[in-house]
Amino acid sequence: MGKPKVVLGVSGGIAAYKACELLRRLTESGHDVRVVPTAASLNFVGEATWAALSGNPASTEVWESVHEVPHVRIGQSADLVVVAPATADMLAKAAHGLADDLLTNTLLTARCPVVFAPAMHTEMWEHPATQENVATLRRRGAVVIEPAVGRLTGKDTGKGRLPDPEEIFEVCKSVLARGVTGPDLAGRHVVISAGGTREPLDPVRFLGNRSSGKQGYALARTAVARGARVTLVSANAALADPAGVDLVRVGTALQLREAVLKAAADADVVVMAAAVADFRPAEYAAGKIKKKDGQEPAPVVLVRNPDVLAEISADRAREGQVVVGFAAETDDVLANGRSKLLRKGCDLLVVNEVGETKTFGSEGNEAVVLGSDGSETAVPYGPKEALAEVIWDRVALLMEARRA
Repeated sequence: MGKPKVVLGVSGGIAAYKACELLRRLTESGHDVRVVPTAASLNFVGEATWAALSGNPASTEVWESVHEVPHVRIGQSADLVVVAPATADMLAKAAHGLADDLLTNTLLTARCPVVFAPAMHTEMWEHPATQENVATLRRRGAVVIEPAVGRLTGKDTGKGRLPDPEEIFEVCKSVLARGVTGPDLAGRHVVISAGGTREPLDPVRFLGNRSSGKQGYALARTAVARGARVTLVSANAALADPAGVDLVRVGTALQLREAVLKAAADADVVVMAAAVADFRPAEYAAGKIKKKDGQEPAPVVLVRNPDVLAEISADRAREGQVVVGFAAETDDVLANGRSKLLRKGCDLLVVNEVGETKTFGSEGNEAVVLGSDGSETAVPYGPKEALAEVIWDRVALLMEARRA
């Protein structure tokens, strides 16, 4: 089997230079990449650069190498087409089926998954015309990544920044791994919590846990690749922002509860992957607690935090909402998991064994996905993205059954 063939379309925005990093990641990971820039994009990055970095010719014209019929062949032979950056103009042309250059012709002939990574000023992204074009492309099965929030051209700041190329690459990997399967979460809003909460004792100390947030972030990335609108509630995770998510940063269990309940109001799915502290200090010391010679420290009195998973499961914000929980156990893993599934009242519970050097912070995970219907799906050790895909497979089946 040959290298996966990827077409990297580059349209004419200032973020075109960032596509060089995306191209590097694609080629270094074993993909055969053909860059198809627009004429406008060559004002930012020249044709010679794309050819040198990809090892393949780069052209904007349908009239070059006519005997190879490039306006048809490039799209027909591709395993993935990704357009980064995708300007408002490019999204409009793609949505309306225009074909006035090699890239738009390629988009019309492609029968593989297509990913758009938009980049433009906030006003252009929010314009009703752009939003309708995005909705049209998503309805047809394309994955349109939500742009990031941050510094734009000049002094402007807002939503419209091209997501980090590494994160776009992760979305492309997930889409490629699924092949021609359509984005089965398209039109769905999913809420995911990730990371570990911290409960402050004083201005410099807190009670926390070892959760890195990597599994929750993997769930967010794979959900984006499957077409979902994703709200990621992140508790103290020191990780790169996943492309295409609405990120809400929180610190404590109470802050996480507030953010998740707000986001869940219109969500189709809520996945509680965060490690939420069961307890918090009853009192917060306004100043640093001092060590006193010859004296033992005063006991720390703890109070219970709300059980967010049980609360969301018992009082679902909308009919048919799917709720997924996580259970990190150190012994009697499945027995404790089954008991917790009954207590929490969620639809699925992902149970895994954890320890000081197991699961937390690692790149891989293994788990058993328990269903409220008595089902059990064992997922062997592998990348956390692999477990995420299994979870979304189970969620998609549940939503389909409830729609029937």
